[in-house]
Amino acid sequence: MFDRTHIRRAFARAASTYAAVAALQKEVESRLLEHLQELPLDPSTILDLGSGPGSATRALKRRWPKAQVVALDHALAMLRQQPRRWWTLPAKRIERVCADACALPLADASVDLVFSNLCLQWVETLPVAIDELRRVLRPGGLLLLSTFASETLFELRAAFEHVDPGAAHVSPFLPLQQIGSALQAAGFRDPVLHVDHFTLTYAGPRELMRELKQLGATNALSDRRRGLTGKHRMQAVLAAYEQFRVNDRVPATYEVVYAQAFAPPPGQPRRSAGGEIASFPLANLRRRR
Repeated sequence: MFDRTHIRRAFARAASTYAAVAALQKEVESRLLEHLQELPLDPSTILDLGSGPGSATRALKRRWPKAQVVALDHALAMLRQQPRRWWTLPAKRIERVCADACALPLADASVDLVFSNLCLQWVETLPVAIDELRRVLRPGGLLLLSTFASETLFELRAAFEHVDPGAAHVSPFLPLQQIGSALQAAGFRDPVLHVDHFTLTYAGPRELMRELKQLGATNALSDRRRGLTGKHRMQAVLAAYEQFRVNDRVPATYEVVYAQAFAPPPGQPRRSAGGEIASFPLANLRRRR
């Protein structure tokens, strides 16, 4: 569904402008970090998945200075935005890793806390990424994430659909139910999900599109139209967006899902289309003569 090379390049190009325009991302990040304050945790290893320029990474390191913190992002240029002093500490420094969320270069059961802010909407297959997070989490480890859901940018999607029906111009986002199902299928314990709706307003739709580009959040669908959108078609899209204007501003809606879940003990089954698969250490297998 997604063009992974396009995603990596788009976020690499946006690395220098991302922090200046990521107001919504910072707000959602602060709410996730506040949630951590309510939990009795003392992690020794933390993964910040989709770390971007690293503001959450640094907040996690300040909260648990003795922990090993790993900042992982698909775009190397984003990792390079992190201040040098944070990843050159003499001990327990922040490690920067450029990798794909669906193929984490981390050992099994090596992480106590996975923190992921508005990253997983860009993965090709969410169940695969969630299963990877279960693999790297220690039993009882915490997964805390946020991601965009299906109502996000519905105004922009409707404007393009009005002008170019059936063509892919805005990336799809999964509904809340599928996000919860992915956690359950991977065998996570006690999943809790809730939703916030944010409405950002702009002078016009061009300003919204410009901000999305500065964030790196461009159309990354594999079947997207490769050529430039013609002037007349774009003018029609802008005109179609005007139906949403209120008080001289146009809105952009974001549906944000927050999820918390705990990694299960060894042997907890994973659910799949063919049934349930359980795995456990060989040493736990008892034999009778």
